[in-house]
Amino acid sequence: MRSDKNYVRWFEDLRKTDIPLVGGKNANLGEMLAAGIPVPPGFAVTAPTFKEFLERTKIKDKIYKILNEANPEDPAQLEEASKKIRSIVETAPIPEDMKSSIVEAYRELSRRTMVKDVSVAVRSSATAEDLPDASFAGQQETYLNVRGEDELLDSIRKCWGSLFTPRAIFYRVQKGFKHESVLISVAVQKMVNAKAAGVMFTLHPATGETDKIVIEANWGLGESVVSGAVTPDNYVVDKKTLKIIERKIASKKIEYIRDPKTGKTIHAEVPRERMDVPCLTDEEIRRLAELAKIIESHYGRPQDVEFSIDRDEKFPQNVYIVQSRAETVWSGRAREEKAGLKYAAEYKVVTKGLPASPGIGAGVAKVAMTTGEASKLMENGDILVTELTNPDWVPYMKIASSIITNSGGLTCHAAIVSREMGIPCIVGTRNATEVMKTGQEYTVDAGAGVVYEGIVEEILAKKGEVKLPKPEELPKTKTKVYVNLSIPELADKVYAETLADGVGLLRAEHMMLSVGKHPRLLIEEGGEELMVEKFAEGIAKVAKAFAPGPVVYRFLDFKPDEFLSLPGGEKYEREAGHVGPNPLIGYRGCFRYIKEPDIFRLECRAIKKVREEYGLKNVWVMLPFVRTIEEFRNARKIMEEEGLRRGPDFKHWIMCEVPSTVLLIDKFIEEGVDGISFGTNDLTMLILGIDRDDASVQEIYDERNLAVLRAMSHVIRACKEHGVTTSICGQAPSNYPEIVEFLLGEGATSLSVNPDKVIETRMLVAKIEKKLEKEGAKKEPIFEPKWSKKLT
Repeated sequence: MRSDKNYVRWFEDLRKTDIPLVGGKNANLGEMLAAGIPVPPGFAVTAPTFKEFLERTKIKDKIYKILNEANPEDPAQLEEASKKIRSIVETAPIPEDMKSSIVEAYRELSRRTMVKDVSVAVRSSATAEDLPDASFAGQQETYLNVRGEDELLDSIRKCWGSLFTPRAIFYRVQKGFKHESVLISVAVQKMVNAKAAGVMFTLHPATGETDKIVIEANWGLGESVVSGAVTPDNYVVDKKTLKIIERKIASKKIEYIRDPKTGKTIHAEVPRERMDVPCLTDEEIRRLAELAKIIESHYGRPQDVEFSIDRDEKFPQNVYIVQSRAETVWSGRAREEKAGLKYAAEYKVVTKGLPASPGIGAGVAKVAMTTGEASKLMENGDILVTELTNPDWVPYMKIASSIITNSGGLTCHAAIVSREMGIPCIVGTRNATEVMKTGQEYTVDAGAGVVYEGIVEEILAKKGEVKLPKPEELPKTKTKVYVNLSIPELADKVYAETLADGVGLLRAEHMMLSVGKHPRLLIEEGGEELMVEKFAEGIAKVAKAFAPGPVVYRFLDFKPDEFLSLPGGEKYEREAGHVGPNPLIGYRGCFRYIKEPDIFRLECRAIKKVREEYGLKNVWVMLPFVRTIEEFRNARKIMEEEGLRRGPDFKHWIMCEVPSTVLLIDKFIEEGVDGISFGTNDLTMLILGIDRDDASVQEIYDERNLAVLRAMSHVIRACKEHGVTTSICGQAPSNYPEIVEFLLGEGATSLSVNPDKVIETRMLVAKIEKKLEKEGAKKEPIFEPKWSKKLT
């Protein structure tokens, strides 16, 4: 039965386009069912239901007043605000029609599974959770083995209340999400009677290797693995051959199981005869790896997948996937080498564990078994040592120089959050809280998974090699080394850490998200000035931080599907017919500015405000995804009408990411382009005919392919002949140092790389410039490196 008000939706009716309605977790369950993945049955209580609950019970204003008055940087204030809000939510009565819809859906689920009052898992599904680059995982709570109508309704209210835990509030502030914009849906899903369960990543979570699948499992329910309560069995599978290439069988002392008498989840000791026995068979491991590949292929990006093995069914029907989310740390990021080194035996090793987040750190240890202890002990730069972490620990993890835990695997909370924050972390040591002492100094080599006693200078010296040199120590280079930037609030920090020559790519998308509405809806509501002001503030922060270095602002380049999560997105994207089968090559870029000039003019007004009212003349502009000369001509006309006429201190750049731009570069130069910047992500996709978001063809997606190099060579040489600046802002120079040498050899005038690669790239550029100076100008028509010929 389905309510007219759409309080409930069954998983099989959901797709990823329903994220605003049911959140990422629920939408993903529907997607997986549609792709043929075995998912336990269930339904979603929609996000608008929660919003309506807040409004009809008249508790909305009370909640947001408490939130706005709390200091998000003060754990004590967050804790107090959370308690007040959760009490309000959990005691408010659910309106009768809403309650009726939920209860009827639960009864239908019991009928479908042929179990009276079927036991279910009740999980949150926030509308900003499980989205790429927003690791909200684990911030809202999960209730297992929920049975009966009253218990279900209570658990749903508790799930709603968990949107306001201290950790959830902290993450939203940190990620720039407005509290009011994040709603919560609830997943109600049949419980699997788990023999074993766990988590798998479709890449190696510690190293980013995309040719491996990592599976972690324990006896019983998967919560023991997800929460980091145990050190699980760890299996590494070769993605191509499905061969199990590594296995580490842990001593598994605890499992979470369903109490046969009460039906509740309890912690039980694993019988001695099973402690050191693998909890997955080889055929179950390979079946899981097969499903992982299908899921990754379906979503087109690496995934973090939870699974369960049902003790009541035979293989392969016993293998279930209970949820999948986008992996948020390594996706789209350059693969980095492990930081670990082999050190002389004379350094005393205190403990060893799994290298969860690479890096090197040193400091004073603070052993804390609870967040209460951490609040009293932890100071900036301390090493946090604990049994395990959950999201409540985030405020203390944030200020730690390193994190060490007794329990957990590569997919536990401590591992995931540490990688996202860039903090060295070792998990699964088993004994860190016993052998490390509060107040004593230690050195942590997280890449190797080793903690040393005292301060080991040799190890710290290695860390110093990648630290920011003093300004006078930086080599001077003819080639400008710029930085790519998305979040204006980080501008001062990024400049201080990189001393980049400027910003070669300032993305507008984060600023649009901070406005919080689709630009068309803003215009409809008369909010044009809000958008102009927000964009101007963000651009000015960056321009001020990097002045007098140039800041190249790339106009808004949301693909239609990326607008959908914003209020108004469904109406002005999907209903307007803009969301096509492949948004990457659809209604985007310069073409969109011509079709919707009123939105484009708002960005132009923001740029003008920064240059004229703020007096920051170092801001230039760049048009993305330019397909034709006519598009460029029309967009430039609009800019000029808004007072953005090119001149000595104001440059008009274009992105070179479409083959037509490559072939017509001479015509673009004639039109008056001041600079081009290669967007190698899209350029590679379109030259090679590969969907860059499709995991099944990633093995042939490579920016070093000779066809891509020839395209860039053609453009650089044409621009060089006419004195036009050439740069690159795609991921290629961050990922592949050899491309830096190729670009400099062809005559590129600047490079723009990710913040963590600026210093490394500057050193490399200085070295290459010296080499090229000795060799002199090349005579061959097109530079073809030997390594490129292997990629033709």
